Amino acid sequence: MTHPAPGDRALSTADGPTAVKARMAPETILGCLAVFGSAFFFYLATVIIKWAALAGLEIDAAMFVFSRFLLGFLTVIAVMFFQKRNLLVKKKRLLVGRAVGNALAVYCFFKGVDATWVAQANILNMTYPLFISVFSWIFFKEQRDFTAIFIVIIAFFGVVLIMAPDRMAFTLNSLWGLASGLFAAVGLIYLNLSRQVHDTNTTLFFMFSLGGLLVLCLFFNKLSIPGTAELVYLFWCSAVAIAGQYLLTLGFKYVTAVEGSILSSSRILLAALLGPVIAMDPALSLSGWTGAFLIFAGNVFLTIKKAKQLH
Repeated sequence: MTHPAPGDRALSTADGPTAVKARMAPETILGCLAVFGSAFFFYLATVIIKWAALAGLEIDAAMFVFSRFLLGFLTVIAVMFFQKRNLLVKKKRLLVGRAVGNALAVYCFFKGVDATWVAQANILNMTYPLFISVFSWIFFKEQRDFTAIFIVIIAFFGVVLIMAPDRMAFTLNSLWGLASGLFAAVGLIYLNLSRQVHDTNTTLFFMFSLGGLLVLCLFFNKLSIPGTAELVYLFWCSAVAIAGQYLLTLGFKYVTAVEGSILSSSRILLAALLGPVIAMDPALSLSGWTGAFLIFAGNVFLTIKKAKQLH
């Protein structure tokens, strides 16, 4: 899925002498609600995929991904038209890297939802901050941090618990969710670099257009014209996810990187809590809850540590 990398947004006035006052501002409350709402909407989009399966519809994950990119592309075109904005391309390779990473992440994520459990796929998708730390260690020597890597190792123990808890035995299909976290990390690294030279509309335009073309080329044989019932699920899954994207964009205008990233990571807890209620998931066992907590805690720690480094 499309999320901000930890530390992407600068620590603004909320980190200065007026921190307490700023945090109590109505705009900050709105921002927190918007980011939390985006986490819920991203989760709800995956629940709709499971609802389609429970309704007896056989819709391939590629159809959900392609529909999401198509509706997203049309939405960006409409926004650019009303705002009278043009594309401003400066570094194509960054836009392409973002689009490819995001497309593969979304496909693996939706495939994981279809092949396993909604909670498991969502929790494993939220491992992207851990992979970002690993990639930073490998490719950026100046960012090597032994404490962060130690936290990543502990968090990956949580990944093992999620992939093979007592009531959800490990299967190779569990790797889809983990792969989505890995590709999301790649996409977010490119996003971080791309946002330094490209505006939101340009980034989203290439993400949706190139992502849709990639899915079309790779999974052409799995795409078909949907019937009325299939179209309903495809539309609402796409619309809810895009609404989540715009809520995320709105929310990060009013909150700090720490607040926003922690609220985004709340999708881990939402998936664990709501899975048995609205997605017909089995309830997480003690080991499953332990795994979810370790991943969530790891994300929070890495976010706060990154923010302190930027400050």
